[in-house]
Amino acid sequence: MVKEIKWTPESIDAFNGIIKYLESEWTIKDIENFVTATKIIADFISEHPKMFRKTNKKNIHEALVTPHNLMIYKIYPRHIDIITFWDTRKNPRKKKF
Repeated sequence: MVKEIKWTPESIDAFNGIIKYLESEWTIKDIENFVTATKIIADFISEHPKMFRKTNKKNIHEALVTPHNLMIYKIYPRHIDIITFWDTRKNPRKKKF
């Protein structure tokens, strides 16, 4: 069963922050690749929510979008919330979700 994907305000801010960083440091092609990868991962999550790594928090999973970005999401019975994005170069113990 395909579940609806909902973006939290924090996930929108994090996504836009990544885009802003890519605009200042990388190319348009890199931005397009990130946006495309995010859409592909969101589609996979919608169809197969438990496909990606489970965290130690209940119903929270994380999917690697790029080598430097994780998408963190929570599974609900009827939908999925994208909670935030996490830079994989940061200390994993500081993840807040």
